[in-house]
Amino acid sequence: MNPTSRLRAPRDRRTAPARLLACAALALGAWASGPALAQSQASPAAPPPAAGSVPVERFFQHPVLTAAKLSPSGTRMAITTSRGADRVGLFVVELAPSVKGTRVAQFNNLDVADFDWTSDDRLVFSLVDLKSGSGDDRYFAPGLVSVKADGSEMVTLVRRDGETDNAGGRVRGSAPTGYLQLLHVPRQQPGVPPDEVVAGRVEFKNAGLHAVTPVWLDVRSGRVRALDVGNAPPQAKRWWFDSKGQPRVAITSSEGREAIHWRGPQDSGWKQIAEADVLKPRMAVLGVDDSGALFVTEPRGPQAQAVLARFDFARGAADPAPLVSTPGFDFEGSLITDRSGARALGVRLRTDAEDTVWLDEGMKKVQATVDQRLPGRVNRINCRRCGEADMVALVRSYSDRDPGEYWLYQAAGQRFQPVMRVMDGIDARQMAEVQFHRIRARDGRDLPLWLTVPRGVKPGQPAPAVVMVHGGPWVRGGAWAWNPMDQFLASRGWIVISPEFRGSTGFGAEHFRAGWKQWGQAMQDDVADALLWAREKGLAGPAACIAGASYGGYSTLMGLVRHPELYRCGVAWVAVTDLELLVKGSRWVDDDTGGDFRNFTMPELVGDPVKDAEMIKANSPVLQASRIRAPLLLGFGEADIRVPLAHGTRMREALTAAGRPPEWVVYPEEGHSWRKVSTQVDFFQKMEAFLSKHLGGGSAAAAPR
Repeated sequence: MNPTSRLRAPRDRRTAPARLLACAALALGAWASGPALAQSQASPAAPPPAAGSVPVERFFQHPVLTAAKLSPSGTRMAITTSRGADRVGLFVVELAPSVKGTRVAQFNNLDVADFDWTSDDRLVFSLVDLKSGSGDDRYFAPGLVSVKADGSEMVTLVRRDGETDNAGGRVRGSAPTGYLQLLHVPRQQPGVPPDEVVAGRVEFKNAGLHAVTPVWLDVRSGRVRALDVGNAPPQAKRWWFDSKGQPRVAITSSEGREAIHWRGPQDSGWKQIAEADVLKPRMAVLGVDDSGALFVTEPRGPQAQAVLARFDFARGAADPAPLVSTPGFDFEGSLITDRSGARALGVRLRTDAEDTVWLDEGMKKVQATVDQRLPGRVNRINCRRCGEADMVALVRSYSDRDPGEYWLYQAAGQRFQPVMRVMDGIDARQMAEVQFHRIRARDGRDLPLWLTVPRGVKPGQPAPAVVMVHGGPWVRGGAWAWNPMDQFLASRGWIVISPEFRGSTGFGAEHFRAGWKQWGQAMQDDVADALLWAREKGLAGPAACIAGASYGGYSTLMGLVRHPELYRCGVAWVAVTDLELLVKGSRWVDDDTGGDFRNFTMPELVGDPVKDAEMIKANSPVLQASRIRAPLLLGFGEADIRVPLAHGTRMREALTAAGRPPEWVVYPEEGHSWRKVSTQVDFFQKMEAFLSKHLGGGSAAAAPR
């Protein structure tokens, strides 16, 4: 890989025209009967139907097509889809000499989730139950199964109930431990055992991940054998492997410190190459290749924004010259390597949207061809024999208004064929535009934010607003892509304002650290400043409500406490309400916050339960309930152990005691994320009715403007 100059600013996708597909679907067999890309739609010249006419079920449906992957040779394609069935199944499509689809795995009580090709003739996949509540994830590890590409010789490697055929251990209980998970699928080549993958034996302790031990797992027999990790550090939690399945990087962490250990192709043992505070990492591992190169990200510059660099073992530090930097953003992405794993073809990264920087000249031309054919969209290419005359590639194409579609490109003959849409019933012409802006907070700090703008909303024509606060909070919230929640709200005529408040990641370590110990304080001011900016620009009107889940639910409550003049109402679900319970824990309330995180990380991020006791009380919604005067809708999952139901019941009791009882709903089988379509549809219908009452608008008012 040669160093690249800094990337130019990403092209402005906000003005990209919506594109209507009217082409025949790839013939995948009778099981896929019905529309794929060739959906019956009005002509592009006809006015689109009103966005508000799209029922809530369409936005929160499980995708019809969840993934598509080419086999190692590129002669076959596997997809996971629920088309034609009640559950997600696995199908294999022969691409030559003629297209033919085969149902490989289909179950009446479980869904096929992640999958990969272990060879050109066999796949391995996990099993989950998408119709159960997410609370089941506490008791069941995903099952793991392998099968031949024709559907024969199916082997259960790890049972859904936690019993493994030859590995031992059970996962039924309050915290699964001792089960196997797939870590790495080696590329078949000389020296690599056929039909073996790298699995990890996972151990938990004190509600936290204790260790992951790599082993070889035979996908034909289910037998497990030791993988030689040499003198690897004990209790490693994360691993990186080369294309042969040899462990090259091991990450250990304890008491708030994290260490990176390395064993190169020529090394006889492991050596520690970096150690730092978990909250102030010196660098992070991105990947390795077979030549012994280690690629890392490292914070640099005044905003401490991460760049991609090669690690210099002679210096014991990242190379001063970055390979890729993304000004204004942390580098977030992955390496794209060739079949041998020895050569980097490019880098996939995310700024406002996803982009690919190809180093291979042939792939640069392919990307340009695809982008010309599918303009104004993100077009992610995964290929076999990349850049060659007989290359086969799968293209995932999506936009802010379109959940996406898959295309198959065969360089020989320049064949470009549609495969299938990701979701049914989503008309891009009805969807809202997503915009990315950078504004200034009240103290001058750079404040990134996202707007999801309903059709017809322009400066000077303001719409009622929903300020949507992302969860985490130590994550990046938005991207230029179709988001079901934001699109649902925008379809009802409300502009959605989503700030990347301080404490969010993805915009430099300095932006992240500025949010430490600022729950309910400067972080909350950022949320308010985003709304005030949208009003100043004439996009948001005087009517606004605030909403969010998890930390976003906490911010919703504190927004009503701290800035009551801004919001007419609030919607909070799975919300942190009791900061003392969060930072201290309780022997009477079961949660999944590990001891290391609570003892060594949370005191820095949220507050020390002793030193910062007064600050925590002042910013704990349950203790400030009497200050909340606006109407409030609260929702919780009864099986949630990330934010236990006690947060909800305590808040409900405090509001009721203050004479302001909230609207209230609890879902018995759901945990922190709500997996059942029925749960999401029920809650968001309640949310729509609640917002319509206090903001106006909703389905009846969301006609074209």
